[in-house]
Amino acid sequence: MEDKKNEILSAYQFRHACKVFDTNQKISDENFHFILETGRLSPSSFGLEPWRFVVVQEQELREKLKPVAGGAQRQLPTSSHLLFILTRRESELKFDSEYVTKLMKEVQKMPEEVVKFVSNMYRMFTEIELENNEQLIYEWACKQSYIAMGNMMTAAAQIGIDSCPVEGIDREKVASIFHDEGIMNKHEFGVACLVAFGYRSEDPHRQKTRQSIEEIVVWR
Repeated sequence: MEDKKNEILSAYQFRHACKVFDTNQKISDENFHFILETGRLSPSSFGLEPWRFVVVQEQELREKLKPVAGGAQRQLPTSSHLLFILTRRESELKFDSEYVTKLMKEVQKMPEEVVKFVSNMYRMFTEIELENNEQLIYEWACKQSYIAMGNMMTAAAQIGIDSCPVEGIDREKVASIFHDEGIMNKHEFGVACLVAFGYRSEDPHRQKTRQSIEEIVVWR
C-alpha cells in the first residue's frame, strides 16, 4: 500500500505543463492506447460520456490549426500526440435524444423501467439545475470532459510520459476546421480543450510549488 501511494505521488511530482517536447521520442501505440483507455473509463455525470477524443497526428492538419491555437504554438510542432477533447452539444444531451437513449439502453443496458426512471431524473436535472439553457448544458458537459483529461494526464505521468493542457485555442474556429475536414459535425459537438502528450526536451527549471495542505483544506 505504501509503495503504491508513493508511486502515485511521485507521478504527481513528475508531471508538469510541458511546453516543448523532444521530437526524437514518440509515444508507443501501446502506451497511448493505455492513456486513451483511462479517459474512456473516466466517470461522467449520469454516465453520459459526453466526450469524443480526436488525436491529431497529421502535420498538415497541425499546420492548419496553428493560427487558431495561439496557446499551443510550441506544443503543436513538437508533441508526440496531440489530443483534442470534444463535448456533445445540448441537442445531443436532451433527456430523450437518440444519443442518451441509445447510451442507456445499449451501453449501460438498463431495463426499460430503469431507463424511464433515470431519463425522468435527468430531465428534471436539466430543467431545474441547468434551466434547459443551451450554453449551461454545454458548459456542464465540458466539465465532464475535464475529468477525462485529468485522468489521462495522471495516467501518462505514472508511466513517465509528459503532457500539457491547453485552453488558449479558438474553440469555434477549431470546430469549423474539424467540421470541414469531416472529423466532427459542429452541430453535434463542440471543442472543450486540448492536451499535448510526449516526452520533455528538458527538465523543469524549478521544483513544483504548491500551497501547503493546511492552507487549502478545511476540516469541520
